[in-house]
Amino acid sequence: MTRARIAVACLLAAVTGALAGSAAAEDLARGEALYGLCAQCHGSEATGSKLAEAPSLAGLPQWYMENQLHKFQDRTRGEHPGDITGLRMAPMSRALRSDEDLSAVAAYIASLPAHTPEPLLVGGDAARGKELFSLTCVACHGADAMGNQQMSSPPLRYASDWYLYRSLEKFRAGIRGANPADTVGATMRPMAMTLPDEQAMKDVIAYIHSLSE
Repeated sequence: MTRARIAVACLLAAVTGALAGSAAAEDLARGEALYGLCAQCHGSEATGSKLAEAPSLAGLPQWYMENQLHKFQDRTRGEHPGDITGLRMAPMSRALRSDEDLSAVAAYIASLPAHTPEPLLVGGDAARGKELFSLTCVACHGADAMGNQQMSSPPLRYASDWYLYRSLEKFRAGIRGANPADTVGATMRPMAMTLPDEQAMKDVIAYIHSLSE
């Protein structure tokens, strides 16, 4: 390749990179604007609010946010009469009118700094929870509780502890994971049911939280 051709190739690569960077910045700006609706419950930094029953989202990857928003939109999640917060979230998700809007919001949330919420649950035994976690959760969520995209398993370390507890309750009761269209939830439900009682759930969650200390 001649020097002239090399120079042209480098110039094209630079222009392409600049355009891609500009498009990414525009998508994030669009996502930030759309996130204004979400901020009413989840907070401006997506760190959640127990009062609003809205979990922390900061630290969740884009692919997971997209998956969950699609589930709310297509009624795979948030339709069970016992899922009060899901019933509230489902119509909010449909305010995103296109896949582009949905992806932009998910990308913006994923761009925010990860946040570990302050623990609100009491009475959990992290030492016992470590053993339960290794038996129940580690295969999908990883030893570090940072999730596995190939298994559609989200990171747990940045989740609100009260939200993890409520989620386990919902899976155990069939409020989540019973919809035939929710194949990932159907995998999670029997795993949640291996935790025998309230104390076991608190123990696992205490251990998950200890990973971020």
